[in-house]
Amino acid sequence: MDTIGLIAGKSDFPLIFARAAKAKGYSVVAVGIEGETKPEVEALADNFRWVSLGELSKVLDFFKAEGIKKAVMAGGITKSRIFNEALKIDGLMKSILVKALDRKDDTLLSMITSTLRSSGVELLDSTLFLEDLLPAAGLLTSVRPSPSQEDDIRFGIPIAKEIAGMDIGLSVFIKDKAVIAVEDIEGTDAMIRRGGRLAGPGGTVVKVARPKQSMKFDLPVIGPQTIASMAEAKAGCIAIEAKKTLIIDKEETVRLADGKGVAVTAIK
Repeated sequence: MDTIGLIAGKSDFPLIFARAAKAKGYSVVAVGIEGETKPEVEALADNFRWVSLGELSKVLDFFKAEGIKKAVMAGGITKSRIFNEALKIDGLMKSILVKALDRKDDTLLSMITSTLRSSGVELLDSTLFLEDLLPAAGLLTSVRPSPSQEDDIRFGIPIAKEIAGMDIGLSVFIKDKAVIAVEDIEGTDAMIRRGGRLAGPGGTVVKVARPKQSMKFDLPVIGPQTIASMAEAKAGCIAIEAKKTLIIDKEETVRLADGKGVAVTAIK
């Protein structure tokens, strides 16, 4: 049986990947990050180890002991923890932070990927086994965007792309061709709720990939929780980038969106 490593972050993404890998006949050796990874991942994995955020050496040592040559990074982390917690940062992670020109997601994750590669672990695309969760362009729900929401999508796409290219965030909240909120370190759900508080009902969310998006890490992701946040904000439409945005629990996400009156569309 082939074995694949999994660096599991937050959300259901690591669970979905582990189930898909095992369905393909792979053995899964997973690392969970304390305070981020759902405990259900441990039960799914064939071998598992918990590490603290910042203990990169323990990840490499575990993979080396298990003979892992290929791995996937699924799920992000709560980035604010890097700035407001006393973390157990090991020597290897400290060296990455010292060498990094900045602490943008793309910068740090690219350096971690290079460190893994130097240690003999190739990081594969996080969409491995999950290509069917990357929707093609088109409307995904029965609920359709209104003409004004379609205008807001067109207005928001270049703005979202510019922000994503600067590695600020991947999403913007638009209403009546005005930028109400921009995603930052707080994440998409918090931005959606903030946009709803600021603009009231009827807003539109545009979520895109980075212009040079790596499929290895930090993909744009939506799921049932995103729709719950949209409903809380009374936002009416979310547009995602086709073939570059992962939908966690796609059927449930679409069902929930239709039930809440939220249009979900994938854009080119």
